[in-house]
Amino acid sequence: MPTLTSQKQLEAFNRAKGFVILYGLLGAVVVATVVDRAARHQVVPGFLWGRSCAVLVTSVVAYWLLIMAARGARWAYVRIRVISIVMPIAIIGVDLIPGLCPGWFAAMQAVCALAIVPVAFVVNGPHLRAGFAR
Repeated sequence: MPTLTSQKQLEAFNRAKGFVILYGLLGAVVVATVVDRAARHQVVPGFLWGRSCAVLVTSVVAYWLLIMAARGARWAYVRIRVISIVMPIAIIGVDLIPGLCPGWFAAMQAVCALAIVPVAFVVNGPHLRAGFAR
């Protein structure tokens, strides 16, 4: 297992964790909005429940992967590199399917996706890649 001792590497992981926390908080706002709409007897399809909860769950998984990667787990580093690129593309891509979800929901999900984009830049940056070079 690589040892991550560089201050720049630790700072990069902390920056990435901050963005994942923001992603999770925004995801929680989406879930709260869905709950509020359902409580006010508005139609909330199961798809919106699943999507909003999925964002919240993926934020927890991403944070755990960052913790493991910061401890030197290469497998976690590789996974966070991939999902930090795939998640925002998948979120926005699904939201762009016409008629699948209401505009308010798509907009909120897009904001969540934008919060995870900086993680891709941080974890794919030279300081962290150097710590996990083969």
